[in-house]
Amino acid sequence: MKAGFVLKPTVDNSLKNLFFKIKKIFEQKGIEVYIDMVSAKLIGILGMDFEKMCESVDFLVTLGGDGTLISVARRSYKFDKPILGINAGKLGFLTDINPDNIEEFLDKFLKGEYRVDERMVIEVEFQNTKLYAFNDVVISKDVISSMIHINVDTNESHLNRYYGDGLIISTPTGSTAYNLSAGGPVVYPLTESFILTPICPHSLTQRPLILPSHFEIELEVENNKAKLIIDGQEIFDMKGKIKIKKADNPAKLIHRLERNYFEVLREKLNWGDGK
Repeated sequence: MKAGFVLKPTVDNSLKNLFFKIKKIFEQKGIEVYIDMVSAKLIGILGMDFEKMCESVDFLVTLGGDGTLISVARRSYKFDKPILGINAGKLGFLTDINPDNIEEFLDKFLKGEYRVDERMVIEVEFQNTKLYAFNDVVISKDVISSMIHINVDTNESHLNRYYGDGLIISTPTGSTAYNLSAGGPVVYPLTESFILTPICPHSLTQRPLILPSHFEIELEVENNKAKLIIDGQEIFDMKGKIKIKKADNPAKLIHRLERNYFEVLREKLNWGDGK
C-alpha cells in the first residue's frame, strides 16, 4: 500500500519532526510513503511531482489544517483518490485524525475499520475551462466602494438579481466556512445541495437559499468588475458568464468509524455552552 503526503505550506521544525515521526509509523505498518515535491522542498528532502504522486499512490494524506485538505481535494480531484486528513492545524472540521492517535488509527485502517465519506464537489465552467470547488465558489466585488449586480439563472428559470458585495455558492461541506460567517445555514455535509448566500446584500429580503444538486446555475455580473474565488484559494477576474453544476464524482474523505459530525459541531462551534 502506498500513501502520498502533502504538508501545509507553512512548515516549521515541529511540523517537520512530526512528518518524520508519522512517516516512520506508516512504514512500520508496511505502508510506503511518498511526498509531493513542494512539501519535500520545505523540509529539505526529495519529493515527487504532485500529479505523478497522485497516479502512483492508493490514498493521499494531508498533514496540516482544513485548508491543506481542501487544496488537495481540489487539485487531486481527477485522480479520484481518498484523502486522510491528519490535523496539524487549528479548527479541524475535516481533519479529524489526531497525530497522537495515528498508530491506533492505522491499525484499524489496515483491518478495514474505517469509513469513506463522499462529499459533493462543484464544477465551474469558466472561460472554456473547468474548475472544481470543494467548499465554495464566491463572486465578490472588486472595488471597495461599489456593490455589484449578479444575475442568477437556473436550468429551470431565472432565479434572482442579487445586489450587494457578492454571492457565495457553497457545498454542504463548505456550509461551515465563509457561508456560515455570512449568515448562511449549516447543512449536513453528506447531503447534496447548493447553498446560495448573499454577502452584505443591499436588501434585507435577499436571504440564503438552498437548491437541489441537480440544478445547473448560470451567473453573470453586470458592469462592475468582480472576482471569482474558488475555495478561498484561487482568484480570477470575473469576465462573462460562469456555469455551475454538481461535479460528476464526489471527493472521498477517510474518517474514523467513531467520527460523529454533530460532536464536531458542538466542539468546534461551542454549541450548548451558553450559560
